[in-house]
Amino acid sequence: MQKILIVDDIFVNRLLLKEIIKSICGQCLEAQNGREAIEIIQKEKVELIFMDIEMPVMNGLETTKYIREKLPAPLRFIPIIALTAHNPANFFDDFQQAGFNYLITKPYSIEKITKAIDEICSK
Repeated sequence: MQKILIVDDIFVNRLLLKEIIKSICGQCLEAQNGREAIEIIQKEKVELIFMDIEMPVMNGLETTKYIREKLPAPLRFIPIIALTAHNPANFFDDFQQAGFNYLITKPYSIEKITKAIDEICSK
């Protein structure tokens, strides 16, 4: 069973994702912003992160950059799935260059989440 971290400042979004993920494959941890996410992954073994882009305190781009550049291996290599309700081009030209492994646009669906998990876990 995988341990997956959901990072989103909106409670309802975290709740929905948690229910979908629990039905698919794993145990979920939750963070309301990037700073909380970094604290969690330094204490807990997390196999995958779902990261909202727009959040207060530390947004998804800042958090992903911090994880990729400042944390030691293997933490810096945790797969990160970007989550956004907006046009992704408003945030980055290429989600992979920004440090993300995958991108999901809202609204969420079981199919989108399952496809993302399957693709990330099969690499």
